[in-house]
Amino acid sequence: MELSWLSWLYQAVAQVIIWIHTAYSTVLNPDSGLTWALTIITLTVFMRILIFPLFLKQMRSSRKMQELAPKVQELRKRYKNDKQRMNQEVMALYQGAGANPLGGCLPVVAQFPIFISMFTVLHNMADGHAKYGMTQELVDSARAAHIFGAPLPANFFMSEAQLQTFGAGNIQTKVVLGIFVAVSSLTTFLTVRQSVTRSMAQMPDNPMAQQQKILMYISPLFAFFSLNFPLGLIMYWVTTNLWTLGQQHWFYSRNPMPQYDAKGNVIPVEPKAGLIGKLRKTTPEEQAPPPPPEPKIIRQQPSRQSRSKRTGSKKS
Repeated sequence: MELSWLSWLYQAVAQVIIWIHTAYSTVLNPDSGLTWALTIITLTVFMRILIFPLFLKQMRSSRKMQELAPKVQELRKRYKNDKQRMNQEVMALYQGAGANPLGGCLPVVAQFPIFISMFTVLHNMADGHAKYGMTQELVDSARAAHIFGAPLPANFFMSEAQLQTFGAGNIQTKVVLGIFVAVSSLTTFLTVRQSVTRSMAQMPDNPMAQQQKILMYISPLFAFFSLNFPLGLIMYWVTTNLWTLGQQHWFYSRNPMPQYDAKGNVIPVEPKAGLIGKLRKTTPEEQAPPPPPEPKIIRQQPSRQSRSKRTGSKKS
């Protein structure tokens, strides 16, 4: 699947692959599966770092929506008989607070052209086509690479004769591809569950809660469509899932869900300590209980006497 308006992105992805592979080839065998696996993993991490600001924007918008949840619930109760007015008031509330309900789509939208570019470049490499600035030597190197005995350009539905052209066995290749697809399915489920669990906790009365649950259990099935993808592309998908899983955990642990008082005001919540904070040993001074407060000294002021008492004279 090649889209002409993305040709510049295909060339950019291919150029980054060339740079990364060249760098690893200075210390590793350029034709080895390890070199090409590290090239794909590094490329994936690089792409995710590029869209990391969009992730932060998404999460900040989501946090604002969490803080507005009590007010949204109040508007829903107030205008429960007028859905059009309710939607208008809710959107006005979000806009006034700078929250964007569609902010969660930004990383997905940004990833789509990157995925298409990766898919196109790797598919051309798997088919032996030297395009987008790649040399035939580099393409042949990728086609000769094996990861755990499976060729990098192989997919699950390749025939035994096709796999023999890569010098690979049929059963071993299918087992490796099946394991990678299973890992892809599992990481997809864990990523979606992490997000849906957070969403349902922050808005228990969300009318889309049931649809989110269904999505959580259906999403892993889409990973099985990757059985028709080259092994290199499946590696990209597994890496991006693991990155997303760790990224969300990092953000959620440092931005716990807000708590509310009886009036609906947000109560500050201390973020959880990170891995470094858990491993760091506390000093004896930090372990010791805080000292009791010093007693407040109240100075006794002498009572003011009349002038006659101070001077010793009698009142006339």
